Amino acid sequence: MIYEVVAAGLAVLLILGARMVRLTSRLDRLHIRTDAAWAALDAALARRALLARLASSKATEATESAEGASRPDREAAENEVSRLLGELDRTSLPGEIATELADAEHRLVLARRVHNDAVRDTLSLRRKRSVRWLRLAGTAPLPSYFEIAEPVAPESGEQALVPRASARILLVDDRDRVLLFRGGNPPPNNAEQWWFTPGGGIEKGEALTEAAVRELAEETGIRCSETDLTGPVWLRRVTFCFDGRWHLGEEWFFLLRTKANAIDTSGFTQLENDTVTDHRWWTTKELADSDELIYPPLLGPLLEDLLATQWDGVVRPVR
Repeated sequence: MIYEVVAAGLAVLLILGARMVRLTSRLDRLHIRTDAAWAALDAALARRALLARLASSKATEATESAEGASRPDREAAENEVSRLLGELDRTSLPGEIATELADAEHRLVLARRVHNDAVRDTLSLRRKRSVRWLRLAGTAPLPSYFEIAEPVAPESGEQALVPRASARILLVDDRDRVLLFRGGNPPPNNAEQWWFTPGGGIEKGEALTEAAVRELAEETGIRCSETDLTGPVWLRRVTFCFDGRWHLGEEWFFLLRTKANAIDTSGFTQLENDTVTDHRWWTTKELADSDELIYPPLLGPLLEDLLATQWDGVVRPVR
């Protein structure tokens, strides 16, 4: 009997060991793939920068700024290059440069997509509990998406980037849980879903706090005064694509404590009814342990730090 138990235990250990080896090997391959994809993306950005300088003297300073930017600031710098190229009259360029520039932009789009696909697959595996609990990723840094607007042909009349300022609310109940909505793009392109805080765009002539109070009432049914809000505590600048349009987002986060748990979504707009599929309250531990896509990506530890101390009045940038 003892031998059978020992044999069964060894069999379980062997199975677990084999699974751990497979996960580690797969994770190593994904990290190699992500590193290679970034190298290709960086090369594509460098080629575009070279051609941008040949095409426009105005782009020289912007490309130099982008090439010297740190990784967290690189997206904004590259988007400035995209903006300048979007304003460029390409009919006045030599044919060879115009063709090479268009090719460089096309290859950049492909490189960015390949890179972000690699990041998505790597993050998906690293979110698995077994990978986190066994620390299979070791000291490898967490990869991050690289979001820059895809070029739009000037003759199309479209803007490459649509600026969008928004007020968002960290609505925290008396159990230190934060409310998040789940949603995605409008149908039929709504296969990918993610979790996000209440809030929305700031209307013309509206103050940040006014927008926060209005959006909170419309999306949750919870009403408060502007003086009840703490913040803005965070500022998140992000480039994102929604419903086929690229946006340059500026998200201002406010903290609000509430005793209410019942959420009334009857004030949703038609777009929100079409895109928001669920809502729930999350603890910071649940956020940290979740395998799901949550924005901001590090919301769990960020919120835990925010709730642990009294806000000092500083607006902190978050990713």
